[in-house]
Amino acid sequence: AARKLEISMPAELEVEIGDTARIECNFYIPENASYTYIDWFYMERSNKQVRLYHITASAVLEDNTDYKGRLSLGEDKALSLSSVTLQDARTFVCQVGAGGYGMGENSTTLRVYKVPETPEIEPNSGGVSVQSYEVPQIAKCVSKNSFPPPNITWHKNGEQLQLRGAVTAMTTVTQESSGLYTVSSTLYAPVTRQDRLSHYHCTVHYWLQGQQRALESRAVKVNVFYPTEHLKLHVMSSSALVKEGDDVKLMCEADGNPPPVFSFSKKNPDEWQDVSSLAEPDSGVLILHHVNKSSNGTYRCQSLDLDDMSQKEAVVDLVVNYIEGVHVKMEPSSDLREGDNVKLSCDAQSPVALSYQWWNGKGEKVADGNNFFLSNLTFETSKTFSCKVMAPSVPGLEKSKEVIVLVEGKPRIVAISSPLYVRQDEVVNLTCKAIASPQPTVRWSVNGTAHEYMDNLHITSNLTVRVSHDLLQAGAMCRASNRLGDSEKHIQLVEQKSTAESQGVIIVAIIVAILMVAMLGAVIYFLHKKGKIPCGHARKQDITKPEARKDKIVVEVKSDKLSEEAGLLQGANGEKRAAADQ
Repeated sequence: AARKLEISMPAELEVEIGDTARIECNFYIPENASYTYIDWFYMERSNKQVRLYHITASAVLEDNTDYKGRLSLGEDKALSLSSVTLQDARTFVCQVGAGGYGMGENSTTLRVYKVPETPEIEPNSGGVSVQSYEVPQIAKCVSKNSFPPPNITWHKNGEQLQLRGAVTAMTTVTQESSGLYTVSSTLYAPVTRQDRLSHYHCTVHYWLQGQQRALESRAVKVNVFYPTEHLKLHVMSSSALVKEGDDVKLMCEADGNPPPVFSFSKKNPDEWQDVSSLAEPDSGVLILHHVNKSSNGTYRCQSLDLDDMSQKEAVVDLVVNYIEGVHVKMEPSSDLREGDNVKLSCDAQSPVALSYQWWNGKGEKVADGNNFFLSNLTFETSKTFSCKVMAPSVPGLEKSKEVIVLVEGKPRIVAISSPLYVRQDEVVNLTCKAIASPQPTVRWSVNGTAHEYMDNLHITSNLTVRVSHDLLQAGAMCRASNRLGDSEKHIQLVEQKSTAESQGVIIVAIIVAILMVAMLGAVIYFLHKKGKIPCGHARKQDITKPEARKDKIVVEVKSDKLSEEAGLLQGANGEKRAAADQ
């Protein structure tokens, strides 16, 4: 066991600004004797001790110092200092008196630190050029509010840059009024066109409790300027193959930064024609609206780098697919008559293969191929036909041309209101419908009020007339005519009897029928009386099956109406029947 007073304290204690520092003073007194006093001091810059506490077994005395109000003692007599500041970075001494065992002391140096903020990085806002005569500034990194001042390193694409040769960093350390440090570092390094894709960041390194720590900034890219090495000109269209009517863009692309100045021209047989006025400003895009056959040709794009005045150029051939000269031929070309045949043929010119279709005026496809045949023409055939010319290899490329097939001839009457049942003196409408080309006129053989209606090649005439005796006898004649001839048809009028007359005819017919039945009954009765027709049961005979004799009349009566007819007959000849019975 130790035979003297021993005091143990940590040599250093690190505390962040604003935290509380707790400095322990552990001591050993032989034979477990008690201390006489404990004093706490801090050391001034001049190595002078300034007492903070005097502690005895019966009392604790705190001296009046600048630390008063921030100090406290623990049960183990450890010294606590709250709200540590930079000025607290000094040495604190613990002194212990142990009576006969003497006096001893030890000390702890308080180290105060402040972790730096995350570094801020800003790339060169003006950009850097690969052709710069001086080593360009890449970026600037700033670390604020740290103590002690940290170190800054630079990294490119995740790898630390070695500061040698043309790669340098200028570092500035500034102590603020708060006593904390601001450290800034500016990186200078040459660049190539590949550095347009490079990422840069900085790292702040500092020590904490014997270990090195680090904070990284965000990564940034630098705007690198480099001249154009390659120039491309290509055609941009909504379809793979350009057709007439399309809007086309010619895109001129350069791999320089900033983009160069572009100009466009089109090759003529003898010279290049400037067409830059059709380009979008400062875009390298030439716009051609509604291209046609004349838009075909070779186009050139030229670039000019203003940095070094270097020039590049590229060309492209624009091929516009088109259809032109659509022509429809009709054989024979004129004077078509009903019953004739006609041939329609279609032709066109194009740099690509073409196909042909024929459509009628109703929007229906009627044939494929160059030729279309129509046979046995009628007036109804007269209509508009369209030849549609298409390029199967160029979707959407098509043109159409119409032809009118006009069949001419003398009129043909297609409908009349005959026979027409009328009554004398009533007003009726006579109708006559004809078709022809040229348009016919309709005339009537009788006077009346006529109304005409046209429907394409048809003409319908309605004649309003009063039925007279002469009209009933002769009827009416409808005549349709044009310069190629005429046609006529007769309308027959049939008189309808009145209702009273019809009823009289019916009554007369009934009376005649009754008289005929009465006469038939009288004949049968007469034959019976003469014995010509046996009716007894003993000599019953099937009168429905008489012997075949040509000179005899056989009458079969099976109807129950016989009694009714006999009654009628008796009613008509009652007196004669009574005399006969007598």
